[in-house]
Amino acid sequence: MSVRVNKEKCIGCGKCTDVCPGNLFELSEGKAHMCYPKDCWGCVSCVKECPVGAIEFFLGADVGGNGSIMTVKEEPGVLHWRIEKPDHTVTEINIDRSSSNQY
Repeated sequence: MSVRVNKEKCIGCGKCTDVCPGNLFELSEGKAHMCYPKDCWGCVSCVKECPVGAIEFFLGADVGGNGSIMTVKEEPGVLHWRIEKPDHTVTEINIDRSSSNQY
């Protein structure tokens, strides 16, 4: 699975359910849950829409990530893309929300 939900961070806002093109998310007990993780194709729409960074995307070797985990947090107009590598070093990319689809 390339995407997972951190239940401790999830606030149950439902944005992931609205944006997932495969309709793979549902809310259960006030938290997001991915119903069919094997069907996820890793578009990261849910990762970019989660306002609290509760959805993590695994960056495997096939995409140059070598096991890194990416999360995204949003402030008004700005996305903070946080990439934590297996050695626990962190890179953060801060981009204007209007430019987020160019990456």
